Amino acid sequence: MNRLPLIDATSAQPAAKDLLAGVQAALGVTPNMAKALANSPSALKGWVQLNSAVGEGVLPASVRERIAILVAQENGCDYCLSAHTYLATNVAGVSADEAGDARAGKSAEPTAAAALTLAAAIVKDRGDVDDSELAAARAAGLTDEEIAEVVANVALNFFTNIFNRLAHTEIDFPAVRHAE
Repeated sequence: MNRLPLIDATSAQPAAKDLLAGVQAALGVTPNMAKALANSPSALKGWVQLNSAVGEGVLPASVRERIAILVAQENGCDYCLSAHTYLATNVAGVSADEAGDARAGKSAEPTAAAALTLAAAIVKDRGDVDDSELAAARAAGLTDEEIAEVVANVALNFFTNIFNRLAHTEIDFPAVRHAE
């Protein structure tokens, strides 16, 4: 059960109304997370803007979605794990096997594997990764731009994971549960 009310565009504050309409236009639906974030127009705006910014980066959607899956698995956020598994497999072109592998920080694709390995280290060490882990990411082919974007994607997903865990946002995607 949601711990924060779900705000739809008809009852939202004016600042949130336009943001919710933008989410609806972009996704074709307004996920429960966006409706819960609409309790604070500034929180909703922050998510929309950071999500948009990382979407314009050099990391492809298939890598960003795998990072989101890994972070959700690590943080035990079933809402985000469900949403990003759906987006990965239905929008970003990730196979179901690859989406499953992402939960364990694995990928058969070299760029995705390097990004997931770095993302896992960032999550585990809360950003305080060893020089050797950063060197390994570079040796695996990640550029400094991609490394910065891995950090941004981890941060974005930490935000949504924490928010949805606090809010107990009702899952409105095919449910996927994190492994203990």
